[in-house]
Amino acid sequence: MGSFNSVDHKTKDCLSERDKKHLWHPLTQHKLHPDMLGIVRAKGAVLYDENDKEYIDGIASWYTSVYGHCNDYIIERVNQQMHRLDQVVFSGFTHEPAVRLSEELIKILPANQMKLFFSDNGSTATEIGIKMALQYHFNKGERRNVMLAFEEGFHGDTFGAMSVSGLSVYNGPFEEHFIAVERIPVPTKETVEKILCDLDKKLKEHSIAGFIYEPLVQGAAAMKMHDEHSLDRILKFLKEHKVLTIADEVMTGFGKTGKHFASDYVTTKPDIICLSKALTAGLLPMGITSCTEEVYEAFYSDNISKGLFHGHTYTANPLACAAALAGLELLQTPSMQQNIKRVMASHQKFDQEIKQHPKVARTRQRGIIYALELNVKMERYGNLRDRLFDHFMEQGVFLRPLGNTVYILAPYVITDAQLQKIYGTIRSALNFL
Repeated sequence: MGSFNSVDHKTKDCLSERDKKHLWHPLTQHKLHPDMLGIVRAKGAVLYDENDKEYIDGIASWYTSVYGHCNDYIIERVNQQMHRLDQVVFSGFTHEPAVRLSEELIKILPANQMKLFFSDNGSTATEIGIKMALQYHFNKGERRNVMLAFEEGFHGDTFGAMSVSGLSVYNGPFEEHFIAVERIPVPTKETVEKILCDLDKKLKEHSIAGFIYEPLVQGAAAMKMHDEHSLDRILKFLKEHKVLTIADEVMTGFGKTGKHFASDYVTTKPDIICLSKALTAGLLPMGITSCTEEVYEAFYSDNISKGLFHGHTYTANPLACAAALAGLELLQTPSMQQNIKRVMASHQKFDQEIKQHPKVARTRQRGIIYALELNVKMERYGNLRDRLFDHFMEQGVFLRPLGNTVYILAPYVITDAQLQKIYGTIRSALNFL
């Protein structure tokens, strides 16, 4: 983040000052950025700080609050559940919210998905997907111990997820402890033939168990995008060689690409899908890893050691399940689908104008995800990037540039006026670069 802090008169009682005593924040070098902005409430697409200043949440708080902050419908559903069952161990027990969520989610997931394994965040959802792939082959008596992943992918911060992630800015100190991974570039129409040729060599040289990928959009890599037809060719090739395919839809899932899931664009469906973030509409943490019946069957045995022995205390928390159910209902309403189309169209109109700007190198869009790459050299977490962040915040817009890429991934309920303010703030930022 940048150095911006809107608190006019710092006192020992303000959140920013109280925060410094005990808290350690993610993705933060505290010596360089000691001040955290205190947010006291949120509604719709707007965050409010301690001075009641408004900030349009242009990234849906890391792609979670897609139906708007403090959505009354979701809050009411969770409140009702809170009075019946708050938490219960999910090993040996089950409950209505989890069962119903499985029934409703399976209806909109790709048709080959049959089983759901709950966890509590995106990293653990992908961690479980990786473990499923490795143990699937182990249970079948075949030792495949190498994973395949895209260059510049990001799949989380736990060790398995870090292993398959390609952004060393996050992973440097831990790389000697990683599982074995081979990487390929994301495919384009021009490069897919060469990638398939190289992939054939990798399969002959390495015992590859699974391929984990962010379908169509690589989020942490600055919203880099690839086309579905080239991806489909890679998935089809890998399936022919019995490599399990794992779609990390933690960021892309639940409408962001214009369809319920990015995998809906691709003919060859993944064996495993990882979900989190918008799954619970930004209200409570939860992750889900879904898989095919074939994957599940490899663990179904009289031999207890063939089970997937992975568990989290808050697995399938009833309140999180209730939030997810409410979110699924909202996602499928005609009004929410119209909101998604409205935001997509608004971005397209803005793109026609802004891509001509001399400070814009290139733009890209998939669904409601819009990114513009600046014609300026910039470090991922450098001073110029911080200046951009501070400018946006001063104008009342919360955007987090990824290096020289500015992206918008706002709540679906954002108003046209709020979108125009985001666009205007980006325009003004180009003037000081």
